[in-house]
Amino acid sequence: MEIYDNENEQVEAVKRFFIENGKALAVGVVLGIGALVGWRYWASHQVDSARESSMVYQNTVQALKADKPGSLAAAEKFVADNKGTYGALASLDVAEQLVNKKDFANAAAQLKAGLADTSDENLKALIGLRLARIQVELKQADDALATLGSIKGAGWSAMVADIKGDALLSKGDTKSAREAWSKGVGIADASPALRNIMQMKMNNLSS
Repeated sequence: MEIYDNENEQVEAVKRFFIENGKALAVGVVLGIGALVGWRYWASHQVDSARESSMVYQNTVQALKADKPGSLAAAEKFVADNKGTYGALASLDVAEQLVNKKDFANAAAQLKAGLADTSDENLKALIGLRLARIQVELKQADDALATLGSIKGAGWSAMVADIKGDALLSKGDTKSAREAWSKGVGIADASPALRNIMQMKMNNLSS
């Protein structure tokens, strides 16, 4: 199953944003509470912490992608130990490696941990899309539909429609699957590639 083709660009964009702007985000938080006593010390600590988390995250992911011995276990530990944005980002990388190993159950568990670690709606959407795909693979169609229902933002609608159709088809609801894909094809900002995939799925229902 091609789980990741439609979200890779969005994932990389979100990763770059947090890696490049982690320091600025920390400073922005500081400015919002600058009246507190000791804010200068707190600011310095937060910036240093954000910088360190970013570096550790990048090193962890690089080792994981290079398939170095022990890198998967180290990355799983990073997800468990970092209850924040970088832990959530790492959950995507760990889940991808687990999916490659056909370990869908543990991949889903990692993504659920990632969802709990971030409040950023775009990152939550990316994690949710991947989780829903895996839940379909695990024959957990109702869970997948619930996950998709929690994804916010019109920009994700086409990808939600695609996976929703897959989930409904796995339940044997051909009519609703067709309706989901038809709606997805009609979304203006759907990528041509994704639109073609959904059209192909509808055509296959007719054959």
